[in-house]
Amino acid sequence: MASAAFLAELQAEASCPICLDYLRDPVTTDCGHNFCGSCIRQCWEDLQDIFPCPVCLHHCPDNSLKRNTQLCHMTDVVKQLPTTRSKRKRQEEKALCEQHSQVLDLFCERDLELLCPQCRVSSEHRGHLLMPIEQAAAILRKRLKSYMEPLRKQREDAEMGRDAQLSNSIALRTKVENWRRELHSQSEQLSRLLAKKQEADFLDLLMEEKDVTEKLSKNSTALSQHISTLRSLLSEMNERCAQSDVELLTGIETMYSRYENLKTPAVIPCELKTPSLCLPPQYIGLQKVTDAFKAELTLDPETAHPNLIISEDRKAVAYGMRKHNVPSSPRRFTSYPAVLSAEGFAAGRHYWQVEVRSTGDWALGVCKESSHGSAVTSAWPKDGCWQIEHWTSPGGTRDPGRLLRIGIFLDYDLGELSFYNMSNRSHIYTFTDAFTEKLWPYFSAGPRSSSLTICELTDEW
Repeated sequence: MASAAFLAELQAEASCPICLDYLRDPVTTDCGHNFCGSCIRQCWEDLQDIFPCPVCLHHCPDNSLKRNTQLCHMTDVVKQLPTTRSKRKRQEEKALCEQHSQVLDLFCERDLELLCPQCRVSSEHRGHLLMPIEQAAAILRKRLKSYMEPLRKQREDAEMGRDAQLSNSIALRTKVENWRRELHSQSEQLSRLLAKKQEADFLDLLMEEKDVTEKLSKNSTALSQHISTLRSLLSEMNERCAQSDVELLTGIETMYSRYENLKTPAVIPCELKTPSLCLPPQYIGLQKVTDAFKAELTLDPETAHPNLIISEDRKAVAYGMRKHNVPSSPRRFTSYPAVLSAEGFAAGRHYWQVEVRSTGDWALGVCKESSHGSAVTSAWPKDGCWQIEHWTSPGGTRDPGRLLRIGIFLDYDLGELSFYNMSNRSHIYTFTDAFTEKLWPYFSAGPRSSSLTICELTDEW
């Protein structure tokens, strides 16, 4: 094994670094490296003034090449030595430069190219960082491995983005389906409204037709009677004119009176009122109001009556039969079961919507800054509280399955607070007052109520 390694080393020393074959007509450069005479001259063929050594890049004068006769004899001897693997076969295992047909044993860091010894000394790569293939491969392998983790992260992010896009697509289809159902529901409501309006208009038209017909009939009778009177008077006048003078003048006063008192009945015009379709304004403007002025509200537990139960998300309130042990607060309602929103308004326009379950005891509205808390004993406009309410008698029944949606629109600057039944898009009531203090949305749930819930005003409502 040692002799084989020695033999391989001896054969390598007798080989040209450029062609990797045994040295032919070997020459030695000024820096001491040996090459085939033809190989080194071909490598320097296009160079002027500067002739770098293909091994160490030492600048050699053009006339520094010296024929090495002793090395030539030694190469002839080495060629005779037995070998298990020919030099040509080892050369074929290495990648060759397509331009110079020499072994590619260097790598240019700047141009990211494999180079042969002749490429190495060309002007294209002069001054570039060159390194052996093994060293370059190790560096680039490490660099590629450093790219793998960011790429994995990008792949995971892309997969998450794809999944999110899929979820968005499903949500979009769901939203479109909800819109479709909402539009269908609104279309049905509008159709029912139009049918009722059409029926009412037809009924009005029939009543008007009957009234006009009766008037026309009376007018026709009067005209017929007037025509008969005229015919009778004309006949009498004709007879009078044929009589003698004495007969003509006798009783002429009566005929004069009948003539002068004639009244021709007026002809009644046959006209009907033109029916017109007048939709309630909520069908036109309410959707714009909800989109433009919707307010996000949450309940303020600090103001809640001790019997009220506030949900964790502070969106719903219900009445509990047991009083809770809550901290005292001057802002807390104690006289009647109410709670305020954590958000108040001192200007602008604002819209919110409340879902009322059952027809039990409840009240909704706004309360001014100075008129809420433990000192408040009533909830009326004179006390600074504007609300609509629904109360049942102690023996009354309630329907826990019934659901109402009450829309509340506050125009602070105009001094208006309007309530709408969003279940059928009808207007309930509008308060008009001069608002001078901050107003807080107000909610009251009585013992016979189920719950009040602040609705999330999304695009699907």
